[in-house]
Amino acid sequence: MKSKVTIPSILNAKKEKRKISMLTAYDYLMAKILDEAEIDILLVGDSVGFVHMGLQSTIPVTMDQMVYHSSIVARATERALVITDMPFGSYTVSKEEAVKNAIRLVKDGGAHGVKLEGGKRVLDKIKAIIEAEIPVMGHLGLTPQSEHKFGGFKVQAKSEDAVERLISDAL
Repeated sequence: MKSKVTIPSILNAKKEKRKISMLTAYDYLMAKILDEAEIDILLVGDSVGFVHMGLQSTIPVTMDQMVYHSSIVARATERALVITDMPFGSYTVSKEEAVKNAIRLVKDGGAHGVKLEGGKRVLDKIKAIIEAEIPVMGHLGLTPQSEHKFGGFKVQAKSEDAVERLISDAL
């Protein structure tokens, strides 16, 4: 098996323009299969609510559930980098709450980093999590946790103005 995937190795792959693979896993068997297939990053997504729990939304997924699924995926992996979604409400209240929950996903869930939805509106939380030495992956565009704001799952950035805002959020 190839060497362990790390944040520096991902950054190096990007710099060298090498392809990076990322797939979603929620359980031990799938994580084991994907790890052995040398997928670089395993995302433990809050989409577990749809796929494993039969929920109609990601919004009801809890921190406890994300820690549980993250810990299972982390136990199955030897090589892949594990990134775990921060569920709805776990990072929006305050920077302190965001850091506390990110630490929990790393410490109890075995994640190597966290993913959260939003750009500039959550920048202070992202900075605080990074200052706590936890890598953060952003998620822009179609953001399931914002389904009520947008009236469901709808294509984002259809207008040129919206595209500019999305690009600005990414920077």
